Amino acid sequence: MAVAERDMMGGLAKGLAVIETFRPERQRQSISAVAEASGLDRATARRCLLTLWELGYADYDGKFFTLTPRVLRLGTACLATMPLPQLVQPLLDELSEEIGESSSVSILDGSEIVYVARAAQRKVMSIALMPGSRLPAYCTSMGRVLLAALPEDEARSRLGPGPLPQRTSLTLTDPEAVMAAIARVRSDGHAIIDQEVEMGLWSIAVPLLSARRVTVAAVNLGLPARGEPVSALGTRYLPALKRVQARMQEILR
Repeated sequence: MAVAERDMMGGLAKGLAVIETFRPERQRQSISAVAEASGLDRATARRCLLTLWELGYADYDGKFFTLTPRVLRLGTACLATMPLPQLVQPLLDELSEEIGESSSVSILDGSEIVYVARAAQRKVMSIALMPGSRLPAYCTSMGRVLLAALPEDEARSRLGPGPLPQRTSLTLTDPEAVMAAIARVRSDGHAIIDQEVEMGLWSIAVPLLSARRVTVAAVNLGLPARGEPVSALGTRYLPALKRVQARMQEILR
């Protein structure tokens, strides 16, 4: 059903159009660039950007605008109302049954990941994980995948100045070292964690993407560390995770 033009809020539509112009390849934009990308005239784009700046949804250095992490509140609120857990749970159950290991899906909330779905084959951590459980993003495979989807400055702001809490002797606590690990995740398309959350625990994660290739969540496998190189996780488990990723991308249109 089409909405009558008199019932449309033009300012809201224009503001959303401006927000949507920001992409990984266009993280910092001038007013002119936003106007061109959104199809709005320069004066309208300027008013939209200054409104976002005033409300804390954008930063402005006098020439370029960048979105702030506050924009992610909109995405988190949207995910909270979407049936993501119901959509992904059958795939997690199938994955865990196939692999024989526990799998999970999480979203990013501030500096933490929040579990939204889980299929447990065995207890792999000393704490019980379930939907609603939280863990730090910096030292988890799903956290690094989700941080890698953010612009670099936003990811860095989530980490803070450091040093970060050292959960095990293998935990990366220097924010610069974590940022380097996140850069590798961004390049590789997946994250592998070697006992940084808890000794004896390995995990591997990939992003869950929408049809527009926007990261909406992350999926991982958690398993006990074994007497082999941790790099073997990619060869052994990445194909199965990629299949889940592809199937979810078809669903998340």
